Amino acid sequence: MSWFEALILGLVQGLTEYLPISSSGHLAIGSALFGVNGEDNLAFTIAVHVATVLSTVFILWKEIVWIFQDLFKGKWNEGTRYAVNILISMIPVAIVGFFFKDKVEAIFGSGLLVVGCCLLVTAALLAFSYFAKPRQRERISPLHAFVIGIAQALAVLPGLSRSGSTIATGLLLGNKKEKLAQFSFLMVIPPILGEALLDVKDMITDGAEATLGGNISLGALAVGFIAAFLAGCAACKWMINIVRRGKLIWFALYCAIIGIATIIFSQLAA
Repeated sequence: MSWFEALILGLVQGLTEYLPISSSGHLAIGSALFGVNGEDNLAFTIAVHVATVLSTVFILWKEIVWIFQDLFKGKWNEGTRYAVNILISMIPVAIVGFFFKDKVEAIFGSGLLVVGCCLLVTAALLAFSYFAKPRQRERISPLHAFVIGIAQALAVLPGLSRSGSTIATGLLLGNKKEKLAQFSFLMVIPPILGEALLDVKDMITDGAEATLGGNISLGALAVGFIAAFLAGCAACKWMINIVRRGKLIWFALYCAIIGIATIIFSQLAA
């Protein structure tokens, strides 16, 4: 992987991790167009995913500090309630990660047809959430946190946007859009870090040299990391404002167009 390919794939990861258009789907499309496979290169995958986590921490540091300050008070308060909801939302994705990891990885290697179909599902979810007008709730309940967590777990499928699925599900449940984007971005930090730790374990088990495959330099790795971090900061802040204004329908149209194009391309290339 050259530094230019690392730059493009890093930008794609940083932007699409927060915009509701599927980072895994766009990485699969970008890898197919470049003829490289960033998802199979654990060093690159770890670098760009950690970069996006750091971008979340950088943008939402005030909210993170607030949560920990309330936790250390040792009382049941808003920060503690928020932290518990995040833990509850992690249950479904933890189940998928521990018991269905091999099956998910097999789906990632099944080609662009699955990506295109899942992008269409993302488009449908975003469209439904845009036109639905449920009763607005003041805070996210533990039950809603769990349901949003199920949406996050299903979004391990390439092409099914994690942020799109969680935000759309929360909107359909009637949660206030002002709070959903923030919750959606904070709830993904533990799963991404957990996945990165598992990938590091695989690198240690398999051997760093075998994992890198000799096809990516430290310079290209650094370029991908910086690109993912900067793009993630911009996309995280942008997406929070977009959700507040309720403009998700444009992303639904985008996902529908890219999904159809991906399905057509996968059939022509078959």
